[in-house]
Amino acid sequence: MDLRPLTPELSVSPQIRPEDLPALAAEGFRVVINNRPDAEVGPDEDGEAMRLAAEAAGMEYRAIPFNPGQITPDMVEAQAEALALPGRKIAYCRSGNRSTVLWALSRAGDEPTAELLETAARAGYDLSGILPLIDSIATRGR
Repeated sequence: MDLRPLTPELSVSPQIRPEDLPALAAEGFRVVINNRPDAEVGPDEDGEAMRLAAEAAGMEYRAIPFNPGQITPDMVEAQAEALALPGRKIAYCRSGNRSTVLWALSRAGDEPTAELLETAARAGYDLSGILPLIDSIATRGR
């Protein structure tokens, strides 16, 4: 697994597998946030397989599928709600980038934009392409 911490409570990752969840739970993760649409994966890693594995590992599971280029306010709000759940969280997609985008958008206006971009960059994600969207959300709110 390629876990990339954004905050003490949140790490993002490329695709994880159901068999990874017991180890993540043992490391203290309590919430799994799936940002990958089922159409991108096979049945061994689809939302239902991941939900069942998360529940078997004693973890909360949230599915917020994010198709590239199709961000909606509802997705940002759902991500914010998932991130507000108690305990450490792991959010994943194909590379971790979409999970990082949703994290940044959910924090827009609550944290300085420069800090969001810097945090993402430290984790290996360049969010400069969504800077106008971050600033727009920060200005008008979610």
